[in-house]
Amino acid sequence: MFDLKGKTALVTGSTQGIGFEIARLLSKQGAKVFVTGARSEKKCIAASEKIPNSVPVRVNLVVPEEIDRLYEVTGDVDILVLNASVQYKRKWDEFSMDEYDIQMNCNVKSSYLLIKKYAEGMKNRGWGRIVAIGSVNQYNQHLELSLYGVSKAAQMKMVQNFAPILAPFGVTINNIAPGAIETPRNAEAFEDVTFKKKVSDSIPCGYIGKPEDISPAVLLLCSEEGRYITGSEIIIDGGMHL
Repeated sequence: MFDLKGKTALVTGSTQGIGFEIARLLSKQGAKVFVTGARSEKKCIAASEKIPNSVPVRVNLVVPEEIDRLYEVTGDVDILVLNASVQYKRKWDEFSMDEYDIQMNCNVKSSYLLIKKYAEGMKNRGWGRIVAIGSVNQYNQHLELSLYGVSKAAQMKMVQNFAPILAPFGVTINNIAPGAIETPRNAEAFEDVTFKKKVSDSIPCGYIGKPEDISPAVLLLCSEEGRYITGSEIIIDGGMHL
């Protein structure tokens, strides 16, 4: 089950955290994986060295031309995982225009452009898997993550709109919405023991998740076993959204 031998996957934002774990698991199941990051080529290479049968690619998804360059490196892929995102913590009326543009361009615009770029090859081959990584903030009203939540809700709406268009070609598209997960992005915040306990107490399961709690659901959606799931969302948050 969940055999990805012969498949090629592109996982954006996969040098650490959830993206890295997704890339690692897809590789473990036999896929060739393109590991990407925006800031450091060395970091991309370091992550790729830990993932068998992977290729590192540095790409800044905020710049549309970079997506064209990425495609020149990867060619068509069978699996596209939209994990890269930008998150600024501000009150709703304190975002600068640059912060607004960067966050929306990375979280929404680049998702659209990547789907547009890679879906055509999937349609031509009659098989493809697209998985967007959303957030529990699509549902929660976080005082400092309002714009992030808006961007992830928009990404989910893309999934719902594109699913019936792509389904006749054997291409599925779904969304995963993680809750509080222990990743490098959250490491500094979780160093505050009081804050970490507050977060844990808000989760019905009683603990903060790990990247390993997210990647198996992505594997299901990327495999043949997930062929009948499209336009859907899996919320993985220990019940936090409730």
